[in-house]
Amino acid sequence: MKQRCTLSQLLGIEHSILLAPMFLISNTKMVIEALSCGCTAAIPALNYRSEKELHEAILEIRRAISKPFGFNLIVNKSNLKYKSQLKTLLDLKVDFIITSLGNPKDVIASCQPLGIKVFCDVTDVEYAQKVEQLGADAIIAVNSQAGGHCGHLPAKELISKLLQFTNLPIVSAGGIRNNLDVKQMMEWGASGVSVGTIFIATYESDVSKEYKQAMIQYGSKDIIKSTKLTGSALTVINTAYVKRIGTKANFWEWLINNSSILKKYAKLILAWQGMSKVKKSAFKASYQNVWCAGPSIESVKSIRSVKDVLSGLIQADN
Repeated sequence: MKQRCTLSQLLGIEHSILLAPMFLISNTKMVIEALSCGCTAAIPALNYRSEKELHEAILEIRRAISKPFGFNLIVNKSNLKYKSQLKTLLDLKVDFIITSLGNPKDVIASCQPLGIKVFCDVTDVEYAQKVEQLGADAIIAVNSQAGGHCGHLPAKELISKLLQFTNLPIVSAGGIRNNLDVKQMMEWGASGVSVGTIFIATYESDVSKEYKQAMIQYGSKDIIKSTKLTGSALTVINTAYVKRIGTKANFWEWLINNSSILKKYAKLILAWQGMSKVKKSAFKASYQNVWCAGPSIESVKSIRSVKDVLSGLIQADN
């Protein structure tokens, strides 16, 4: 079996810990703090309304600190800004791009000549093998404990399968609460970890106080998977509103999603509507709260700084 480099070796950083790109939540303040702690971080490109804002965010981080960071890029047709976002990331030569929800072929081909690394979200061996053949530098192994759009396999099983059938470095994503979880993932064979949920309730996060309080108030038993919102399994807190609307598509939604004629456009519309609700909830509380989080919410007991949260993870990576 091929010896895999760690995330720290791959990026030249101190710790093999990635502050995960979280839709709406990740921001430059969080990235700068992660980099200052010897870790790395990424932001979804979709967190910025325009390429000008995306451009300025990259420059802001670089003015503050000279350490490697990246951006997450949705590469399927649901991202209407895909090409312009990719151009910005290429022009400014970010250190790495994490691809999600689509074929990363063009991203990898564009990044390789520039020395930009490409990490690809995967949930199974088949897709991991495809991105490896395309030339990806690492895989983000999204397991069933991940927040947001999660995988379907437990972390240990997914890592084990990827170790057996691929040769790329594996960054385990999902279910990381503390330094013991980091150590466990590395012992199972991961090259690093990607951590998101436990950073939502931090001082640097710009989400509403209600969202942060929910992170403290609710536990892992309150995390459910809903296909009602975007058409794909999305892990959210089971608020009163989520309970009211349910987690499964109704008959008409199911019919549209399974129609060969309407399916393509229905999925785009459903994803847009669902993420619009998530966006509204993130920054302004209402009776229609839809808050994304993973089961690791169980360990969130107070609002802390990004540095403080990271210190609890880094202990296992020395």
